[in-house]
Amino acid sequence: MSNPLNQALANPITEDDIANYLANTPDFFLRHAELLATVQLTSPHGNRAVSLQERQAEMLREKIKLLEQRIMEMLRNGNDNVILSNKILRWAASLLQGGDLLQLPLQIAAGIELQFAVPQVGLRLWDVAADYVAEPYAQGVSEDVKLFASSLTEPFCGLNTGFESVSWLSAPSGIASLALIPLREGPSGSTTPAFGLLVLASGDAQRFTSGMGTDFLARIGELASAALSRLR
Repeated sequence: MSNPLNQALANPITEDDIANYLANTPDFFLRHAELLATVQLTSPHGNRAVSLQERQAEMLREKIKLLEQRIMEMLRNGNDNVILSNKILRWAASLLQGGDLLQLPLQIAAGIELQFAVPQVGLRLWDVAADYVAEPYAQGVSEDVKLFASSLTEPFCGLNTGFESVSWLSAPSGIASLALIPLREGPSGSTTPAFGLLVLASGDAQRFTSGMGTDFLARIGELASAALSRLR
């Protein structure tokens, strides 16, 4: 018959055993309430020892602080969204007010630069009506660019790796990041062939990144597409 002492030495109690016992014995501290007053823990704000109650209070204060930070971030995001929505409305209103279709593409590019503080904006259109085929914004678009634009179901954002469309900008050198927005009839995400491409560019590599959300850019593309479809 094995010796219980030898078994205990061979299988010592671990911290997990103690934790499991306490978790499964909720009335332990009811029977030994005096232990709660004697438990001493190390404070994360120094090497001093604090009581269990004080440590729990510190943990609650930390949780409250994190919640306050999240609430403030939500408020900031909400305020930013309101400001952005107002800018989109002002820009959309300017498109409705413009009556010169010949200058509409230039008006759209200038409006985006002004309202959304984009350093450079360019665009090109194809398959436009005869009255507009000789305009600069309807020239110099390769078949590769047309195919690329039609393949986009959402705006492309990322680093400038030598995109042909960068040459459409007034100052193409020094462009580090860009957003390419297809112009097509129909809602965002449609697979309808594109009839144009809108380029938003910046010298800041972090302005347009591959991980950023594109909902706002998609709305810009929808509004621009609707306005520019009158040139077809």
